[in-house]
Amino acid sequence: MPQTVTEAQVVDGGSASKPQRIIKLGKTTDDSDKKSANRRVKDVELCVPIVYGTIAFYLGRKASESQSHKWTVYVRGATNEDLGAVIKHVVFQLHPSFNNPTRVVESPPFELSECGWGEFEIGISLFFHSDVCDKKLDLFHFLKLYPEDESGPQSTKKPVVMESYNEIVFPEPSECFFARVQNHPAIHVPRLPAGFSLPAPAPVENMNDRGRGDTKDHPLSQWFMNFSEADELLKLASARQQVQAHIVKLRRELSVTDGMLQPLKPASSYECI
Repeated sequence: MPQTVTEAQVVDGGSASKPQRIIKLGKTTDDSDKKSANRRVKDVELCVPIVYGTIAFYLGRKASESQSHKWTVYVRGATNEDLGAVIKHVVFQLHPSFNNPTRVVESPPFELSECGWGEFEIGISLFFHSDVCDKKLDLFHFLKLYPEDESGPQSTKKPVVMESYNEIVFPEPSECFFARVQNHPAIHVPRLPAGFSLPAPAPVENMNDRGRGDTKDHPLSQWFMNFSEADELLKLASARQQVQAHIVKLRRELSVTDGMLQPLKPASSYECI
């Protein structure tokens, strides 16, 4: 079943402080004939911070009543990096009153723009590459057109911005996925044990045909929220993963040690002192 999250939203400008919201996706189900191609990196998690939201501009009094606002809905990297190495495509579900309300965006940047007058909830479904996860992730975001903290006429220069921050965690990623993103600036990749080798990174389908997918120079980037805690949260996630990996390693060593000591126990009922 798809994972679903109900998010807290941040409204209008400035930096965004937030609680950490983590979405942990289940491992991809490997068919027997694909196991060799999708071998997994055990005791490792990859963390992908994402931001999704809307930016809405009032078009002024000259605009028609039914087309009073222009808005954009999007999914972006928390640091505005390209998410195309992880996300294959995004489906935006708009209000039924729109023509073709189910919109599919096949490549980054994952966004679409429309005009209208009403506020509604937008469904956002993330579909991942086959070596990342075979489950889609369903998110929901409320389109906000009108500011709540202003009186008088609405400004045509200052948009209404709503964004949500999440971290998607992929436990025990496939070796192909890990190799492809191990140097990706938007993805936290833990250090692998010494001597561990990965296969050559597999290219993403149609990646060479795609244009630039990051949002660093996006025309709306001046309105994006600054999630200043993202780097610190990644460091905390890294520390947690390293501790978990160390615990697993110690448990395995302890299990091997117990197995070696088992035959040394005396056969009699008396305990050794």
